[in-house]
Amino acid sequence: MEIQNDYLSASTIYSELALKRSELASIDKKELEKSTFEKSDSTNPISKYDEKDYDVSGTIVGVVDKSKIIDGKKIQKGDLLIGFPSTGLHTNGYSLARKVLLEKYKVTDYVDGIKNTLGDELLKIHKSYLQLITTLKNSVDVKGLSHITGGGIVGNTSRIIPKGLDLQIHWGNWEMPAIFKLIQLTADISNEEMRKVFNCGIGLIAVVSPSDKLNTFQAAHDVHEHPLLIGEVI
Repeated sequence: MEIQNDYLSASTIYSELALKRSELASIDKKELEKSTFEKSDSTNPISKYDEKDYDVSGTIVGVVDKSKIIDGKKIQKGDLLIGFPSTGLHTNGYSLARKVLLEKYKVTDYVDGIKNTLGDELLKIHKSYLQLITTLKNSVDVKGLSHITGGGIVGNTSRIIPKGLDLQIHWGNWEMPAIFKLIQLTADISNEEMRKVFNCGIGLIAVVSPSDKLNTFQAAHDVHEHPLLIGEVI
């Protein structure tokens, strides 16, 4: 299946945003005040946006040929879990992180072990694994892929493992990044809870046969990724 993609230029996107902003500004003031968007809340001093502010959100939709879907059905006992580092929290765990850290620190603070300000560290861009996944698919038989979001490594990877099989994770095979250590130490969070909420430094997992281990590592290195053997299917 071939999909033709038309990419909007940055200037086009900005023009459309400006137009949308103009449309919003023309909304009758009385109607605007009635909306929950503008209603004041005595319990929340920051309960509405300034009239010059607006939100921008984005969504990525993918299409895949059904015959090429990697569904995990070929996964079997003994297969390896190859993990690839995350760049930070990615898009999960922010409610807990905000509650824990911002009660003690400011977003402009520098904390031992973290090079950036706390705010910059928390807002690190969610890494794209597109190039890596494409390279792996062209190099080895990728039996399963697990994007580590809410639910952690076990919660997400368990979804692609056939019934009757389980996961064995070697948690000591990589070092948890400093931002996760800070969250854990600040609130005395258990390892179990951390592993349920956060990616703990692993953003993507590929499931491959032991015979494909070396080729998987080589393919990853070719696109400047740092693969880690983090477990196996049992």
